[in-house]
Amino acid sequence: MTLLLSIDWFFILEKSILILSIISLSLVVAMYETWAERKVAAVIQDRRGPNRAGPFGILQPMADGLKLFMKEEIIPTLSNKFLFVLGPGLAMLTAMMTSAVVPWSSHLDISGRIVPLQIADINIGILYIFGVVSMGVYGVMIGGWASNNKFSLLAAIRGASQIISYELAMGLCIIALLMLTGSLSLKTIVEQQQDHWWNIVYQPLGFFIFLICAFAECNRTPFDLSEAESELNFGYHQEYSSMKLGFYLFAEYVNMFISSAVMATLFFGGYDIPFVNDTSLGHHIGQNWLAILEGLSLFIKVACFIFFFMWVRWTIPRFRYDQLMRLGWKILIPLALINMLVTGFIVLVKNNGWPF
Repeated sequence: MTLLLSIDWFFILEKSILILSIISLSLVVAMYETWAERKVAAVIQDRRGPNRAGPFGILQPMADGLKLFMKEEIIPTLSNKFLFVLGPGLAMLTAMMTSAVVPWSSHLDISGRIVPLQIADINIGILYIFGVVSMGVYGVMIGGWASNNKFSLLAAIRGASQIISYELAMGLCIIALLMLTGSLSLKTIVEQQQDHWWNIVYQPLGFFIFLICAFAECNRTPFDLSEAESELNFGYHQEYSSMKLGFYLFAEYVNMFISSAVMATLFFGGYDIPFVNDTSLGHHIGQNWLAILEGLSLFIKVACFIFFFMWVRWTIPRFRYDQLMRLGWKILIPLALINMLVTGFIVLVKNNGWPF
């Protein structure tokens, strides 16, 4: 009885509600990213896009989801059935887990109790993100290998080598950012940007490298080599159908959403409202309204990144695989190393008394 009374049930409730809200939000955003993608493609190609299911076609994602649910579940006879089912589940799980350390806003004030709008503010937040993202390669590899299809396996190998290659450059440009911030906590990084310039001012090259690597991590055009229909028959998820295929496709859009949130957090102030002193604004309108406006600020930044992802897809053609690997190993990694060395030199000189 004493143990039950000592448990902070309000803390458990607030975290449960926050986890459920973020998962639901991620799924809804991923749903409507599919609609937005087709609308953006239609505008670029001078078409109408989805316009039948609901006003302006806004119910099209629900129609697509219903279609996937109604399709027949097919598991190839010669496949490894356990791993065949595990692959898309692992891809979706790793995509959702990354959202745990993203600070979506500052905090709410509920009857004098501070409720942070972040699932877990751990002091190794960026390491957690890289650890979880690196697990995403298993979803691709397991799905391709378990299908017992040579085209799926080739696509999985290409996708895995692509992800691993671009993670190196991404990690190096993050090291340069950490030299400036001195913290691995995403919450601390956002708070530092509220008091100074956004990190994009100090690390433009690091952001550019991170952005390119985010395209490769999300398997987005022009880096969708693991799904090259003209070369690989459909890609690593060729043998999948119904909601198993839906999980793979959804994982890509969830990754795009979370990657946009991480880029906004690391380089564009996160939930910081531009040109406004958040503390002063909070005193005037109240902390809860401030938290809502800060969350809206973050989502506007995320929406801009998502639009950029879509714009690039329908503008730039796919690279050849040798071009993809050459870009990663011979251009991005050396650039990231140079950026890290220059940043380290500037930090060293600054810490030894150079006033700038």
